[in-house]
Amino acid sequence: MPNRKRTGRTTLPFRAPTADNAVAPPTNDGWTGVKIGINPISWTNDDIPWLGGEIPLEVALSEGKAIGYQGFELGNKFPRESAALGAVLAAHGLELVSGWYSGELARRSVDEEIAAVGPHLKLLADNGAKVMVYGEVADGIQGAAVPLYKRPRFFADEQWRTYADKLTAFAKHTLAHGVRLAYHHHMGAYIETPADVDRLMTLVGESVGLLFDSGHMTFAGGDAVAMLAKHVKRVCHVHCKDVRPAVIRLARNRDWSFLEAVINGAFTVPGDGAVDFAALIRVLRDHGYRGWLVVEAEQDPVVAPSYAFAEKGFRHLRDLVARTN
Repeated sequence: MPNRKRTGRTTLPFRAPTADNAVAPPTNDGWTGVKIGINPISWTNDDIPWLGGEIPLEVALSEGKAIGYQGFELGNKFPRESAALGAVLAAHGLELVSGWYSGELARRSVDEEIAAVGPHLKLLADNGAKVMVYGEVADGIQGAAVPLYKRPRFFADEQWRTYADKLTAFAKHTLAHGVRLAYHHHMGAYIETPADVDRLMTLVGESVGLLFDSGHMTFAGGDAVAMLAKHVKRVCHVHCKDVRPAVIRLARNRDWSFLEAVINGAFTVPGDGAVDFAALIRVLRDHGYRGWLVVEAEQDPVVAPSYAFAEKGFRHLRDLVARTN
């Protein structure tokens, strides 16, 4: 997809915490161990750097804390040295939730992947993260100007078994360092559809956890609530992403790439789209999920102002958690 020049962009103003805009963390009476975090993609996008590229990390962290978030996932503006990262987060009273890792086990050997993940795994472990977001990028088209239907696929049974075995071995390695692999099903990748997730979960070992992403699951044609209920025992991390069905229909009909769908507003924050988060929260609560609920919604902050949408997503999840309790 060609790079699109934009004019008239200005840095969004920072809103410091005040008595009016501060939001208390959710109360967890009766459901302990669940926290609400956010991915910095609401402010600045890793895949499309010119979406929010001018917004400093300090603004994202300050606004996230002011809204009430307890932690952040990593993004491309965070320090990649353990002590420096810890200091940045501590200055805002925030925790490290997790961080995306671009895996290539569809092509690499387990030993090659273990060597590649070393610095990232150490960064997460040193700063207290308990899960690592694993996204398979080998042959993926998430960042390419290619229609989504051209994504890579495993066709032969042996391809599936080989991939699952490598993933299991790699996950055992990360778990030995105190960090569980959270496999991210993703548009434009080998594991995208409900059938893909079903098959992978039957083949991998218990060391492999599932990152459940409500937005990607819905975009891929799945029933988010039914799929979460089916695999909830394997879920170790949750991305709370809402969808705009009309945009998704256009993306399919017009053969958009993944990034075109993002730019045109396929995703949004919880409470602003069609996903039934009340039902998702009930499934997680009923099965004793312990971990993070992460607001992650790729949008253009000029069209969807970062603070307003991050606050909307937080309030929606906070209220649902409180209501469930």
